[in-house]
Amino acid sequence: MSTVVPAPYAESRPLPPYRALFAVDAKDFTGLPAVQHGPVSQLIPELVDQALERAELHELRDSKRFPANTGDGVVFGFDPALLPFVLWPFLGVLDDILGAYNRQCVGPRIRLRASLHVGPLPDADRPGDGNGTARNDTHRLLDSRPVKAILAAASEQVTHLATVISQRVYEDVVLGAYTGLHPDRCVEVPATVEGKNFSQRAWLYVPSPSGNLVQAGVQPREESAAQAGTPANPEQDPVTRPGTHYSGNTQHVGEGAAVMGSVGRDITYTGGSTSYHGTNQHWGGGDNVAGDKRVGEAGDRR
Repeated sequence: MSTVVPAPYAESRPLPPYRALFAVDAKDFTGLPAVQHGPVSQLIPELVDQALERAELHELRDSKRFPANTGDGVVFGFDPALLPFVLWPFLGVLDDILGAYNRQCVGPRIRLRASLHVGPLPDADRPGDGNGTARNDTHRLLDSRPVKAILAAASEQVTHLATVISQRVYEDVVLGAYTGLHPDRCVEVPATVEGKNFSQRAWLYVPSPSGNLVQAGVQPREESAAQAGTPANPEQDPVTRPGTHYSGNTQHVGEGAAVMGSVGRDITYTGGSTSYHGTNQHWGGGDNVAGDKRVGEAGDRR
């Protein structure tokens, strides 16, 4: 056997190059009839490439590192210098392309979860390239409960893409202001995966929120502070306007997710069968995503 597995901490060795990672998979893919699996598996990378082309990321489209079709999605590495442009405008363009496809399709709707991460990975044009902790974490983020719950809670007519962004990408690219994606468009979540020993801080970004997500204060792209610095109409900006009033609306959810409140930064997430005795939200065996309901002037209510 010619392959030698290195012993950890036995010696120092060069750090592999940092690679950004993008992964998507389709909601409810396994529920499709078997005859549709192959065509949908082929369609997803085509839609992703269309979005890269329209977002003028030709370089990324043509230089993917260790790309793989996962059956219900795709994953590939790329130069981390392009991360700002993947966050904005690519994710919004991909959402637009998915929406256009879903409005005219006669087959199943294609709604995607996406994840973005960055870290050291071997990339020397050899077998095994792209495998490492950063790759594993990218897939764990993609499978995490919050991003699944958010996509399930949104309207299938409006919301076609939900993205989970790793803490490292959020800190370096979003908080670093290298991207057009404003941090107030992102919602913090604890990313956990059922049955896996995985828990990380992460951030959700939904380009076209709908239903509960709008009630939670997740802005549509055209209202993003990233485009105007400050909202054109502060009265309609539930994310950034101080003193947001919460009126105590009630939701009853059987299976799925509930998102309520004015979500600016931190949110709490509870999965599994949960009994909640608060005054304004009740659910059964589903997932819950609840925002921090900010308090403004006297008389505002949580």
